[in-house]
Amino acid sequence: MRKVMGLTLGTALGLVFAAEAMATEWNVSVWGKRRAFTEHVEKLAELVAEKTGGEFTMNVSYGGLSKPRENLDNISIGAIEMAQFCAGYHPDKNRLITVLELPFLGVSNLTEEVAVSHAVYGHQAVQDEMAQWNARLVMTSPMPQYNIVGTGEPRDTLAKFDGMRVRATGGIGEAFKAVGAVPTSVTATEAYQAMESGVVDAVSFAQHAHLSFGTINRADWWTANLNPGTVNCPVVVNIDAYEALSDAEREALDSSVPEAIDHYLANYGELLKRWDSVLEEKGVEKVMISDEQIAAFRAKAADPIREQWIADIKAQGLPGQDLYDLVMSTLEKTRAAE
Repeated sequence: MRKVMGLTLGTALGLVFAAEAMATEWNVSVWGKRRAFTEHVEKLAELVAEKTGGEFTMNVSYGGLSKPRENLDNISIGAIEMAQFCAGYHPDKNRLITVLELPFLGVSNLTEEVAVSHAVYGHQAVQDEMAQWNARLVMTSPMPQYNIVGTGEPRDTLAKFDGMRVRATGGIGEAFKAVGAVPTSVTATEAYQAMESGVVDAVSFAQHAHLSFGTINRADWWTANLNPGTVNCPVVVNIDAYEALSDAEREALDSSVPEAIDHYLANYGELLKRWDSVLEEKGVEKVMISDEQIAAFRAKAADPIREQWIADIKAQGLPGQDLYDLVMSTLEKTRAAE
């Protein structure tokens, strides 16, 4: 009897260990703290766990696995299975998606931002470039047009932008440079310290980041309508990890993306609704830039930077014009469908 019980117990333990071995757990690297910018990642993890009965789980880590600028590198070597990164952190590694960071593209809301981002992500040349880093694009992290907070006298004309030290990356940084500002590409987590220490005069972020990283607490003013562009921050997975999933796990992941994006959009919409009250509460002046100044900004930054980007990408044998045209045609189709 003792021998039979021992065998039964051993068999049971073996089944438990086998079940544990079959479970899939992914490490997911983001940064900062949980906020509007990461809500789709959190929702994706929640949905995948639900659909697989807890057999496929995601450990979302806020800076504990990798630094923001190193997320793509760590995806490449398989140190992490999923990560979020921003194109402007290393444009040489993700040249093609920087089309989405060109200034003054004309994207007017988050729904349009999702549409143009996912259209670009679906282009074969973009997928091929990401595959060089063993990365598969999963979804975007849609953000509204960036605006700047700053200290001291409000910067409400191009003349006042001249010499302004601004935290701005990618195409936004190039746009400010075109009007005489001095852009710096410190990461989001470094922005508050840069502002506090006087390394920068102003910081360019979407609304959620001004809140999450505390820059709004150092600000005297905020540009309400400058809208020079936004940054593009994809969520990617390691290709080997993705292909190692079972059919059911892969289906759970892929089918959860639309709902995760919808959750993100609804959550961000609530933040935008209360933004004016945040400014009032913190005593931050809302600065409106005149139409004439915005038109002058666009004339100096939009066309020249776009044409230079297309030429640079073409010189590398890549379809820059095709991708820009894809953004424009997707915008047109998305607006027609609304």
